[in-house]
Amino acid sequence: MNYIASSGLLFKDGKKRIDYILVYRKSNIQYDKRNTFEKNLRAEGLMLEKEPAVANPDIMFIKIHIPWDTLCKYAERLNIRMPFRKKSYYTDQRSKSMGRVQKYFRRIKKWMSQNPMVLDKSAFPDLEESDCYTGPFSRARIHHFIINNKDTFFSNATRSRIVYHMLQHTKYENGISKVGICKLINNGSYIAAFPPHEGAYKSNQPIKTHGPQNNRHLLYERWARWGMWYKHQPLDLIRLYFGEKIGLYFAWLGWYTGMLIPAAIVGLCVFFYGILTMNASQVSQEICKATEVFMCPLCDKNCSLQRLNDSCIYAKVTYLFDNGGTVFFAIFMAIWATVFLEFWKRRRSTLTYTWDLIEWEEEEETLRPQFEAKYYKMERVNPISGKPEPHQPSSDKVTRLLVSISGIFFMISLVITAVFAVVVYRLIVMEQFASFKWNFIKQHWQFATSAAAVCINFVIIMALNLAYEKIAYLLTNLEYPRTESEWENSFALKMFLFQFVNLNSSIFYIAFFLGRFVGHPGKYNKLFNRWRLEECHPSGCLIDLCLQMGVIMFLKQIWNNFMELGYPLIQNWWSRHKIKRGIQDASIPQWENDWNLQPMNIHGLMDEYLEMVLQFGFTTIFVAAFPLAPLLALLNNIIEIRLDAYKFVTQWRRPLPARATDIGIWYGILEGIGILAVITNAFVIAITSDYIPRFVYEYKYGPCANHFEYSESCLTGYVNNSLSFFDLSELGMGKSGYCRYRDYRGPPWSSKPYEFTLQYWHILAARLAFIIVFEHLVFGIKSFIAYLIPDVPKNLYDRIRREKYLVQEMMYEAELEHLQQQRRKSGHPVHHEWP
Repeated sequence: MNYIASSGLLFKDGKKRIDYILVYRKSNIQYDKRNTFEKNLRAEGLMLEKEPAVANPDIMFIKIHIPWDTLCKYAERLNIRMPFRKKSYYTDQRSKSMGRVQKYFRRIKKWMSQNPMVLDKSAFPDLEESDCYTGPFSRARIHHFIINNKDTFFSNATRSRIVYHMLQHTKYENGISKVGICKLINNGSYIAAFPPHEGAYKSNQPIKTHGPQNNRHLLYERWARWGMWYKHQPLDLIRLYFGEKIGLYFAWLGWYTGMLIPAAIVGLCVFFYGILTMNASQVSQEICKATEVFMCPLCDKNCSLQRLNDSCIYAKVTYLFDNGGTVFFAIFMAIWATVFLEFWKRRRSTLTYTWDLIEWEEEEETLRPQFEAKYYKMERVNPISGKPEPHQPSSDKVTRLLVSISGIFFMISLVITAVFAVVVYRLIVMEQFASFKWNFIKQHWQFATSAAAVCINFVIIMALNLAYEKIAYLLTNLEYPRTESEWENSFALKMFLFQFVNLNSSIFYIAFFLGRFVGHPGKYNKLFNRWRLEECHPSGCLIDLCLQMGVIMFLKQIWNNFMELGYPLIQNWWSRHKIKRGIQDASIPQWENDWNLQPMNIHGLMDEYLEMVLQFGFTTIFVAAFPLAPLLALLNNIIEIRLDAYKFVTQWRRPLPARATDIGIWYGILEGIGILAVITNAFVIAITSDYIPRFVYEYKYGPCANHFEYSESCLTGYVNNSLSFFDLSELGMGKSGYCRYRDYRGPPWSSKPYEFTLQYWHILAARLAFIIVFEHLVFGIKSFIAYLIPDVPKNLYDRIRREKYLVQEMMYEAELEHLQQQRRKSGHPVHHEWP
């Protein structure tokens, strides 16, 4: 209570703790609703105290305190579980022997240096509820529970949650639907409602010598500071301060970041394998030595014949991402995604047990005001509450859902149109770059075309993202979801679909369509009979795919991190700047400092999850073409954890400490991405990369086809075999001889010139066979791993079952002991069993 008093988190009497803050403007005329609402709050048992703002005389704060009796009444009504006895774990002979082994390991650990990533637990408070048996609170059995201090028995988060429940269920007018603080905020009666922070997050005195002032100060020093980037997260303290819902988000983000470490290491090894073997690659050597091989012009007007060895650098760079480790890494990442999700379920079950969420059930949600206003004339009895409530007819629901789906498809078609516009741009400018005066651009015009298109595509992506949020709002509100959770799930799914298609549509085009339908020299396919379709570089299309993924992933991560940190900093600076110069922050009470901070995003954690889920898609879906994606994601997430922590602790008002048992709809989306990743990686290896053509040549057409042993590389002659001939005299350029192009077509002197050869059909069959085998193999491994890994660890399952048994026994013993004490006081004989 000392730090609470010093931080100004008490009423004027210096005794009552502030549990919640309401804010309104004096100039607002809806004072009747406020007066009725506040009168009903006092009738429910809450204590209110008004105080004007220091910096703005038009702002009025209402401080709310919940007394002990009211707290107990609602804790019992909400079935809040509270600690009543220390845990005593059951141990058998096997666990005792394991305990002896653990003692030896502990002795060895004492001789070794401490892991620098582990937090110093001595700096954190003893969270005793994590080490106690809990049961639903009951005033009749209050003697069962460990109550050392009434002020600290219910945590700050629990008190705020109970007050918020009362604010949500208190009437402000006569009528069934005239209930709740959310509706009062929507109609402007109040402008904000939030629990206060536990004081300042900084102190003039060092934490090592004087200790933390409050939990917020401790979270900043041991979690939110950038210097703590390599430390484990204090999840129990995060859960205590921000609630289980936010605690689960940071637990999931930390788990995802930790699981990225092996993926990043393997991807880096594949990349370094490409670097080490790049010069020894037979394909790269043949391209670099092909000084007398001329490639056919890649455009109609300004492009001239190029020597094949001009693509030497591009061939070597392509080999970094398209080598022998590509298939292995694709399989590894598909398995990694499964292991990540399966072990997260185990981690989640452990957290829900530790945080006492096993038997927690979310209470029945209140209806959204928009839903009530729309369907107040149509009522139906709620099967759970037994009370009549507004009901949406099935026909109306289906009609609105169909309109919403039509809107989603329209926005997706808009994205495809934008990608098509970028494709047309590439076709128009590639000839301009080919005739550029700057010699460097003229020589590398394909790279310049791709780089410019990527930058334009990124600008279009960011511009469309702004429109998507408004469209998703419109479509979600058009559906009239019944509750807030339904609204959040519907909105989150739309935002994911929009942004996923927006980010990946151009990548899908490059991976599976670029250079596939160009035709052949003398008979090129043209868009609108005007622009010749773009061909792949002589070294393949994979370099374009790598460039597209790398630039978009890198730029988007930088932009997101800047907006997440920069925007709240600027907004909070402006709020402080508007305060009068003569008033210092030290003289402003804590609740007013909190009011000057930014409120938590209206979407809650949706934006945070959406960013990470989209990144997960980038990391897994096209990882066969860009093995450095897990490394970039790992580096970004290390920053993201501390950035989000800094934002929650210092830049945002304290959010309501909500409860949750999982990450919601996002787990299903992650599973869907894992399935899509297997399919896309199979197609990337089979279609985009040259792995299958090299494989067919090596075992069917190369020098090793009919020999078990061969002194040279089995890919000798592959480059010459993969290039077809074309007669230059047919181009009308006044040149004779032959040029080469990437395809498997008959030469001009064959009986069927420019028709597909038998090797083309062999390669096509091999590609289809590889896709089928790869998908069945990986899906089989994924299913087998998912079967082997149980969702709940065996020892945790046994502990949960035994704890239920022990809780019943302890409740019986505690009740018997209480009866015996009453008998002793009354002078009656004491029985050691139930009377």
